[in-house]
Amino acid sequence: MSLRILILGAGGREHALAWKLSKSPLVDHIYVCPGNPGTAQEPKTSNVDHISSNDFPKLVQFAVQQQVTLVVPGPEQPLVDGVEGFFRKVGIPVFGPSALAARMEGSKAFSKAFMARHNIPTAKFRTFKSSQFEEAKQYVKTCGHQVVLKASGLAAGKGVLIPETVDEAITGLEEIMVSNVFGDAGDEVVVEELLTGPEVSILALSDGYSIVALPAAQDHKRIGEGDTGLNTGGMGAYAPAPILTPELLERVTRETLRPTIDGMRKEGFPFLGMLFTGFMLTPAGPKVLEYNVRFGDPETEALMLLLGEDVDFASVLLACAEHRLDSVPVTFREGVAVTVVLASSGYPGNYEKGKKITFGEIPQNAVVFHAGTKQSGSDVVTAGGRVLAVTAFAPTLKDALETVYKGVDQITFEGKTYRRDIAHRALSTSTGKSNGLTYAQAGVSVDAGNALVDAIKPLVRATSRPGADVEIGGFGGVFDLKATGFKDPVLVSGTDGVGTKLRLAVDYGVHDLVGIDLVAMSVNDLLVQGAEPLYFLDYYGCSRLDVSVATQVVKGIAEGCKQAGCALIGGETAEMPGMYQEGDYDLAGFAVGAVERNLILPRPDIVEGDVLLGVASSGLHSNGFSLVRKIVALSGLTYSSPCPWKQDTPLGRVLLEPTRIYIQQVLPVAKKGLLKGMSHITGGGFTENIPRVLPKNLGCYVDASAWQHPEVFRFLMKTGNVAPLEMARTFNNGIGMVLIVDRANVEEVTKALEASGPSAVYRIGEVTSKPGVEMRNILSWTA
Repeated sequence: MSLRILILGAGGREHALAWKLSKSPLVDHIYVCPGNPGTAQEPKTSNVDHISSNDFPKLVQFAVQQQVTLVVPGPEQPLVDGVEGFFRKVGIPVFGPSALAARMEGSKAFSKAFMARHNIPTAKFRTFKSSQFEEAKQYVKTCGHQVVLKASGLAAGKGVLIPETVDEAITGLEEIMVSNVFGDAGDEVVVEELLTGPEVSILALSDGYSIVALPAAQDHKRIGEGDTGLNTGGMGAYAPAPILTPELLERVTRETLRPTIDGMRKEGFPFLGMLFTGFMLTPAGPKVLEYNVRFGDPETEALMLLLGEDVDFASVLLACAEHRLDSVPVTFREGVAVTVVLASSGYPGNYEKGKKITFGEIPQNAVVFHAGTKQSGSDVVTAGGRVLAVTAFAPTLKDALETVYKGVDQITFEGKTYRRDIAHRALSTSTGKSNGLTYAQAGVSVDAGNALVDAIKPLVRATSRPGADVEIGGFGGVFDLKATGFKDPVLVSGTDGVGTKLRLAVDYGVHDLVGIDLVAMSVNDLLVQGAEPLYFLDYYGCSRLDVSVATQVVKGIAEGCKQAGCALIGGETAEMPGMYQEGDYDLAGFAVGAVERNLILPRPDIVEGDVLLGVASSGLHSNGFSLVRKIVALSGLTYSSPCPWKQDTPLGRVLLEPTRIYIQQVLPVAKKGLLKGMSHITGGGFTENIPRVLPKNLGCYVDASAWQHPEVFRFLMKTGNVAPLEMARTFNNGIGMVLIVDRANVEEVTKALEASGPSAVYRIGEVTSKPGVEMRNILSWTA
């Protein structure tokens, strides 16, 4: 088989690709559009400078005429603009993603939403349209962490601002969203948490199914030594980066690369090409900074020298394009490759061009890749900010650095600018002495746990009640039952969680409300047995303890306990690296209450004709969120979008409205002996929960027209095309608690409930002789 390859681009990356591809015995010829003087010197290679690399129709015409069999785009812009589709239509494979898949680089808002959907570790974020300036400003004022501002679209690598203060962040938002300094790229802005730690890049080949990660690389963005000065396109790189250990590589493959490739395929835009992912190695583990959908520059220059000498790179790229990457071997040389970029004086600002370049004797094992050069008669002159990329390979980093800088010394041009500290991070790592491993290095911070205890002590004290001293930090919580005044008490216990509502809380970045939910789910279950909640304990599990997030959760738990009248007497916080996705956490709650023996519910005297009273819910409560999240994804809305039925409030905040705690409103009526039974409407809706309190020979009917179906449920039913009966067995539909009352006591109970609590009360049905739940007038919900 004979390959004719068309490379798109003109920089050092494209020269490095041509250099490696030209070594393939399968390659007949390589065309580089537009190319540079370096690519023109490679064997079997010629430049195509009479066609614009942005003129896709003419490029296709040229490729057909020259019988090109593979296209390799270098930069991101052609991929985002859909070049793959032009060649696919004429049957020429492209090593690169479709326009749909290229959105992973072309839209930061899209890629961040994708990461959220697939639980890929990344910084906390919110996305705002340019019309949402006031909302974005409010967010940076209240989010509680330093932020990074990113224009969502392509902005030539300049669309990122890192403000130091809130005022600087607001100014940055004005520049992006109001003044449009980044043009259309700023139509959306991503506001995300500032991450700290060393950065590392992983370039991974993929055919849409298989993944082959190349050695991790670290580049040097700043123009000045010691990582000072302005950001550039990259002043150098080295690989492999020792900071990404084999264990960390396995982790990023498991947590990020594999879920990314699988997720893109499942969502209908499989990724084919080179996925270039930037990571921050935070104290909590690797988190994605951004996706790129092409070869990195200057990482590619170093990585081409690391590919095994027996690797036919042309056959590898073709195998990717033909979805058979697993059929070709990809090996790497044992050693280190280093690239040092030589730039024009003044870069990344204004610089002069046309400076003559002279080349001396380049050392063996070093290659000079042209980036911003052009031919001027018999001379090669400067023509860009980054001019050349000198790259060397050696068995050790020290030897590679010695070789590459010898090569740098053999090249001269006026204004030659370069960094002398490339790979300084790896050098400092290799010379450091190990002091032995610590528990913190394994991912568990005892200090963070202690800090959390100190932060939540005042919150816990606020839940004090007779019988509990609510001092935490010991081995267990103590409760004095005698102090409660019960005469013949029976203890009642309940445990529950919050379900996938937690996913929404994490994605939206609001954590205190689910703490209220956690308490509500348990204490409402005590209430239906007539019990008064006495005390509560919580469990909080995570991969890494974020004290600020955990404090917000406990703040909500404490608020729930105050609403329920119970004491928060203890809990467990478990930090378990590797057990949860980064940024995720899980909750469980345990409540204990007491009821006088003669008031235990349900009573055995429930009979046909007893009345069902419905006490209104506050919203979705804590059930059905797997379906809720699916419907929101289908709607095209985000959690930061204005709520369709409450335009002044973000959708995420409306959906997170916490579960109503019914203790203060309902418990006094239960203690008077006026209730025969109660049903907490949770998962399973009416059809599953009401029968749990009825005698086996009885059932009931529920009149769905007896109350107004709330807007949130109408939205879900309409947007998700959910059948009314499915709604009835999944959600509370506006009724959070159902009370069974003797017909003679209905008026008294209704008045007492309306006087003691915020929730409306409706007469919604009766107990019948037929087991099960009959939903009457349910089609009224569709009216």
